[in-house]
Formats: sequence, C-alpha cells, structure tokens
Amino acid sequence: MQHRAFATLSLCFFAAAHTGCMTAVAAFQPENIGGETIVITTTEADGESHERVLSPIDYDGRLFVAANHWPRAWYHRALENLDVSVLRSGETTDYRAVPVSQEERERLLDESGFPLAAYVFTGFAPRQFLRLDPR
Repeated sequence: MQHRAFATLSLCFFAAAHTGCMTAVAAFQPENIGGETIVITTTEADGESHERVLSPIDYDGRLFVAANHWPRAWYHRALENLDVSVLRSGETTDYRAVPVSQEERERLLDESGFPLAAYVFTGFAPRQFLRLDPR
C-alpha cells in the first residue's frame, strides 16, 4: 500500500511540474547514473543496425539486459533477430539474445533492483529481460 501511495504522490508532483518530466526521465538513463554501461547492437530484417546504451545485469554467472521503458525498439529487434553484439569495456562480443522464462524473470525482478521512482519515471512499464548467451 505504501508503494501505491508514494507512486500516486509522485505522479501528482510530476503532473504539476510536467515541463521538467522529460529531464527527470533523462536523468535515469544508464549513462547518467554512474554504473557500468554496455552498448548493444541489434539488427533489423533489412540489415540496418542500431545501438542502444544499457546497464548490464550480471546474475548467476550470466549476462542479462532489461527493457525498462515503454519505447523498446531495441528489445523487439533483438526478439526478431536474436543475434546481437555487445560492446563492454572496449571489447565487442557476439551473443544470442534469449527471452527469459517466467521463473528467471521473477528472480531477476527480485535481485536486480529497480527503484520505485524509476518505475514512476518510466510510466510503470513492466520490465522485460533478455539473457545474452555467448555465440
């Protein structure tokens, strides 16, 4: 119940200050929060590639990424073409993007942490995860 009250108050606050909302959302982008980032490259059916900066999730000896916002074109491209590449610490590695099972998703939701404020800023988008298996 506390989460719902906090979320409601937060939404009211941000609705009142709507002109600053997009600035607040931009502040929570991976490159702005001080943690490690990776660049994932996805490819469309026509061969056009796209890059996206993400925060890696290292869990249980594996690499995961999360789609946290409603605009998730990179995530949908990865589902359509599972072969992706990741630039991490100056090294590019090829991976196969694998949608996680419901059980794996629940564990990641519990373990990966995502502040309530981030849920507010992202419009309560349900987090979706991909496991990146080396090719």
